[in-house]
Amino acid sequence: MALPAPAKPLRADAERTVRAILEAAERVLSANPAATMEQVAEAAGVARTTVHRRFASRDALIAALATWATQRFYEAVEAARPETAPPAIALYQVTANVLRVKIGWGFAMGAEPTGAPEAARVHAEVLARCELLFARARDAGLLAPDTDVDWARRVYYALIHEAAAEAPDTDAAVDALATRVVDTLLYGIGRPATR
Repeated sequence: MALPAPAKPLRADAERTVRAILEAAERVLSANPAATMEQVAEAAGVARTTVHRRFASRDALIAALATWATQRFYEAVEAARPETAPPAIALYQVTANVLRVKIGWGFAMGAEPTGAPEAARVHAEVLARCELLFARARDAGLLAPDTDVDWARRVYYALIHEAAAEAPDTDAAVDALATRVVDTLLYGIGRPATR
């Protein structure tokens, strides 16, 4: 389930402009959440009027930014094929993909659009995919048979959140961090208790 497309598709040049504005908004607002539309326009290399023509207000820009990031989040999960890929591979790939989105779109991911039912639908769909992946991981023996899948998922989300706070700047560093998250989830950080 993808977010609904705009009523009228944008021309390729207009789409590039919108993407440039959204990417600039992410950079500028991450550095300064109180930044103005003019600062975003300058960072995007477009006129202030171009930003205002595409986004009626700062709130509209932030809502569009959050919707854009939500779509990237959904695509990151879908690209890992959580329903069909082997569970260990899907778990690692979801982790790496989601970390890239959370690191690259951190401001936007925290700016949940209010009154945006499509964002809520996307998050519900991602939750369903994650629950299915965790059940598949349990059934494949990656997780203990008595694992509380909901608890494991919430711990996993917390691990991803903490890992994204490190904000590694290379793909190799993100991959290493994804491996650390998955290893921590599957094997813990302590030594096994002796009985």
